[in-house]
Amino acid sequence: MKYQRSSSVLRKRNLTVFGAIALAAAVGLGVTAASAHGGRHGRPGHRPRPPVATESPTSTPTATATATPTATATDTGTPTATATSTAAADPNDPDGAGPLTAADYVDIRQVGAGTRDARITANGSAGTFVAQCGRDQNHHRNSDNFIVAPGVSNGAHHQHDYVGNLTTDGNSTNDSLAAAGTTCAAGDKSAYFWPVIRDIRKAGNDVNSPGGGQDGNLGAILDPAFVQLQFRGNAQTKVVAMPEFIRIITGDAKAAVTNFPSANGRARWSCSGVPGRVSVTQYPLCPAGQLVVRTHDFPSCWDGVNTDSANHRTHVLFPDQTTGACPAGTKAIPQLHVTLAYRVAPGRSYAVDTFPQELRKAITDHDDFTDVMPASLMNRVVSCINSGRRC
Repeated sequence: MKYQRSSSVLRKRNLTVFGAIALAAAVGLGVTAASAHGGRHGRPGHRPRPPVATESPTSTPTATATATPTATATDTGTPTATATSTAAADPNDPDGAGPLTAADYVDIRQVGAGTRDARITANGSAGTFVAQCGRDQNHHRNSDNFIVAPGVSNGAHHQHDYVGNLTTDGNSTNDSLAAAGTTCAAGDKSAYFWPVIRDIRKAGNDVNSPGGGQDGNLGAILDPAFVQLQFRGNAQTKVVAMPEFIRIITGDAKAAVTNFPSANGRARWSCSGVPGRVSVTQYPLCPAGQLVVRTHDFPSCWDGVNTDSANHRTHVLFPDQTTGACPAGTKAIPQLHVTLAYRVAPGRSYAVDTFPQELRKAITDHDDFTDVMPASLMNRVVSCINSGRRC
């Protein structure tokens, strides 16, 4: 039996986020977490009233998503995505879209609901802190990954969007990150990055480049319409500060083929106006006017010593799905929860970048983070979370 998080906490964490996503869908705006959370530095503020959602699957946008939250990365269970389209593969794909077929997409309304995470106990930490870092408006992108493939050019074989640290690439080190500028407020020089999404109906400008067409990632890169970087607490205990330069990854970029079946897959795909429905293995086809939403929960139970490990996972583990407790011998640190939303064309029009052998599959979605916050800012994050405030 899963314990449902209290309704008041769910509303505080999710309604503002998805209200802002709905607004972006309605009026065609790019929305940052600042407007979603109330102010430039995350203070509570006026939340716009979004339009009412429509369930029409037609290609003509009418009304858009409600503020009712879709499933977010707090939905840590594995939803059932049984129904798939039986239509023929899209012939209007000039780039070929590689191995993608109709079976890689699903009407979100035919997807099962996810399970919610553990109820926050009296000893837990219910606050949140939102880092204000933008939506990669400066198009800081490359196909490197200094965490998994340090010093290697095109080590990821797919393009990443970066926010935060302005110099992040395959050669990044602790020293170079600390010396760099940032897109984030309050001096947060952390590196936040995830694989890009592309419109696979259109030719991209990197069709002959590593990480792009040379690695099978064809299509025009889409800018996210909404980005939120939210740090959360632990259901059973207070959190402690993250160590500077800790590297944390979530999801498995090789979950479709190389590591299949993968115990580390954490893909979560949903739509901005269909409450509770989450797809893991297929891309959602959303009702008209709604945005495609990706959510990423990071592990948050630190071993108390290391800032990295050989597989980049064993130094930070996930809390228990049912109780929310960290494993013995670990300490709860702020859990990074990333929400990304995209305006995509109707139909089977988009896909995430992957390693060439992973075939552009939805299940490979993943996210990366390195903490380069000033100590004073990290202490503020911890204080907000442990005191139950929204910052």
